[in-house]
Amino acid sequence: MSADATIQPSALPAEDHGKDHVSPADIALGVIIGRTSEYFDFFVFGLGCVLVFPELVFPFVDRLTGTLYAFGIFALAFVTRPLGSVLFFAIDRNYGRTTKLTAALFLLGGSTAAIAFLPGYQTIGIWSCVILAAFRLLQGIALGGAWDGLSSLLALNAPANRRGWYTMLPQLGAPFGFILAAGLFAYFEGALSKEDFLGWGWRYPFFVALTINVVALFARLRMVATHEFAELMTTRELMPMPVSELIRVHGRTLILGAFVPLASFALFHLVTIFPVSWINLFTSRSVSEFLLVQAAGGVVGAGAIVTSGLVADQLGRRKTLLLSGAMIGLFSLSSIIAPLLFGDSQAGQTIYVIIGFGLLGLSYGQTAGAVASSFGQQYRYTGAALTSDLAWLLGAGFAPLVALTVSSAFGLAWVGVYLLSGALCTLAALAIDRRMEARYG
Repeated sequence: MSADATIQPSALPAEDHGKDHVSPADIALGVIIGRTSEYFDFFVFGLGCVLVFPELVFPFVDRLTGTLYAFGIFALAFVTRPLGSVLFFAIDRNYGRTTKLTAALFLLGGSTAAIAFLPGYQTIGIWSCVILAAFRLLQGIALGGAWDGLSSLLALNAPANRRGWYTMLPQLGAPFGFILAAGLFAYFEGALSKEDFLGWGWRYPFFVALTINVVALFARLRMVATHEFAELMTTRELMPMPVSELIRVHGRTLILGAFVPLASFALFHLVTIFPVSWINLFTSRSVSEFLLVQAAGGVVGAGAIVTSGLVADQLGRRKTLLLSGAMIGLFSLSSIIAPLLFGDSQAGQTIYVIIGFGLLGLSYGQTAGAVASSFGQQYRYTGAALTSDLAWLLGAGFAPLVALTVSSAFGLAWVGVYLLSGALCTLAALAIDRRMEARYG
């Protein structure tokens, strides 16, 4: 089957042939658009935790403490994400995938856009914090529900010798979403006075989220409405299974699978959200200029994700994950011995960002395929969703909070220690289950 070959709906009635046929490239485009919208929403909130919420919502404490409080709220979405998956599994079983996706994406975009109208502490007091936390909880629930199974559909229908390539494509949504969010914040933070930025400029990126999510919704529904997707639902390839049954049958796989991408997920916010907080709090460097450097790092990360697909098709996915995990471990050791992101060393900050995004792309490019391939046909959809939820919770949800806490108290070298722990978890998980060679390779 060639890379651009059409997926053949052999089980369709003769009169339906020729309708709604989609190629792997079509599926990939829909998945990338959908993932970009999700990551945009989360990165906008993360950047808001650094540049806006400490002064808008927590003006009664110093900037460092306010940022830590904001990072605490940031973590809430990763706590509620598994709950959202379970809730929307039920909606999927009872009302269908279209209803589930429509509700989840409108909830995600609506929650993000609603934050654009958030009054500050000076206006409504502590209720500003409560409302922000509530919307963040809803974001997490919505993201759990936004799991559509299209990544699995893409992997199942990709040519056998190109699966590494096709399973990396959905991961491009992460750098694309970050580049868009960082670019918007860089523009408004750099072009406006501090008063105007805190008064109204920061609100625009949040408001844009609803429009982006509507576009993503139609891109996804176009795929979900096809006969190919319906066939895989019928054969249980993409059907949600009861969580209790999944845990009973694949509990060990679920736990191990959550640790496999931990190196990548730990690095995820250590090169995106955390560095901005350090620059903003402890250096004199322009935040808007640093965001543009990070956007350039996002381009490097996107290129590294593409490279991961080529490498995985040659070496196998497990070996690619082992290689990238080891490289992240070495990167963390270098950060412990001689932190590159230090003080006002702009060259060191830039090096940290570019290398970090490159390693992130190489590792992150194959995490989705690794998670999905850990489960058999019947449990693939539910297992991949919950494994991803747990991996994000363990590896990324608290990363900005932990990194800023330890670095502000003990120095940046401790951020390297935190990252090293994630790399060791990934390498240990891959070493424990030797059967992953067959699944990932």
